[in-house]
Amino acid sequence: MSKILVTGGAGYIGSHTVRQLIRAGFDVTVIDNLYSGFRWAVDEAAEFVQADVGNYSLVCDLLNDRNIDAVIHFAGYVIVFESVDDPLKYYRNNTVNSQRLIQACQDCGVSQFLFSSTCSVYGESNGKPIAEDTPLNPINPYARSKLMTEWMLQDTARGRSPDGQDSAFRYIALRYFNVAGAAVDGGLGQATPEATHLIKVASEVACGKRDKMEIFGTDYPTPDGTCIRDYIHVDDLAAAHVMALGYLLDGGAATTLNCGYGQGYSVREVVDVMRRVSGRDLVAEESDRRAGDPPVLIANNRKIRDTLGWVPRHDDLELICRNALDWERQLEDRLVRYTG
Repeated sequence: MSKILVTGGAGYIGSHTVRQLIRAGFDVTVIDNLYSGFRWAVDEAAEFVQADVGNYSLVCDLLNDRNIDAVIHFAGYVIVFESVDDPLKYYRNNTVNSQRLIQACQDCGVSQFLFSSTCSVYGESNGKPIAEDTPLNPINPYARSKLMTEWMLQDTARGRSPDGQDSAFRYIALRYFNVAGAAVDGGLGQATPEATHLIKVASEVACGKRDKMEIFGTDYPTPDGTCIRDYIHVDDLAAAHVMALGYLLDGGAATTLNCGYGQGYSVREVVDVMRRVSGRDLVAEESDRRAGDPPVLIANNRKIRDTLGWVPRHDDLELICRNALDWERQLEDRLVRYTG
């Protein structure tokens, strides 16, 4: 049984992935400082350590004491417009702490590394699906902080190990498009307070937890003037991590893979779908653009399909919205039960 260390495993995507890793038979240890994650979201079968991933000595102890075979690195800040306002916060956590984690892996002989990256590294596109070899042009500090970690992984894989031998280090960087929804079985979902993700916010409005939502920018060069995104169900993304991990453990070469469905929906289209599944006329006010938002981001997902044999199971915007809404409706009761 392979032993896996998951950083940020109490967060939204991390907790869904931990759940699937456990079901796939992996021995999982989670390290999370609970900045934006929840202890209750971590599968009971996983070991949990509340700590900061930037603590080099503690991470080394975990890697050595638990004989870790591979690391999956989720821990990071993810709010684009916040990164524009406070860029050093993002470089400190997303880049510097990632360097410490990679160093710990190299020093402790852990040579398989799976990284949670972002499609934001591509910057603005021409509206067509983006392939992994598209020139990179990150337009906000969040994206730059993630790309810098990708570069560190590339250079570590190309370099030499501490004993002077060619590096055995291998990695996969998964570039997420827009992750949304909740576990199809209803057992887990997004609980982040003051969330900024569109479908999460729309779910809160549909449940009466917010009076309204905002559409940030209506003058983009898109058919209806609002941003277009490729929304991927969180269960499909978690499954991609499990498959990518298996690929690495089987000796697969270092690579970068897009995680998306290959089709996009505008903000207005998402709001309309949420209105339909909720049966409520959501209030959506038009506001100015947010800093750092590209007009269109859609994945070309051919490479992940070919490399991993990944086939999406939940490529359905209405299903994504319904799962998110169902989770939101029961979230308060779950929080009371989880926290006692």
